[in-house]
Amino acid sequence: MLKNKSIFGSRLREARKSAGLTQEELAVFAGIDELSASARMSQYENGVHIPKYEMALRFAKALQVPVEYFYASDESTAEVLLLWEQLSRQDKKRLLSQLQNMVRK
Repeated sequence: MLKNKSIFGSRLREARKSAGLTQEELAVFAGIDELSASARMSQYENGVHIPKYEMALRFAKALQVPVEYFYASDESTAEVLLLWEQLSRQDKKRLLSQLQNMVRK
């Protein structure tokens, strides 16, 4: 289970590793200066600092994950967000309808 203070950092590290990127590579893709890339990424991943939302959006885009993934408070929600992102627009509509029907029962 992730500690609340390090949820963002843990999810960032997990997504970065899944993408096969180094800290420096991800930082450069997100527009962080190469000279401070490794240090800043280490601080983000270790929960020392939490990046501003705009930076989180850049990380999400570079890693091809929804930005909400970084903030998910539990593993199930994080997994649902990653799976949701992979669905087509039509499948999202269908699944959303099914979920609404399930909740109404």
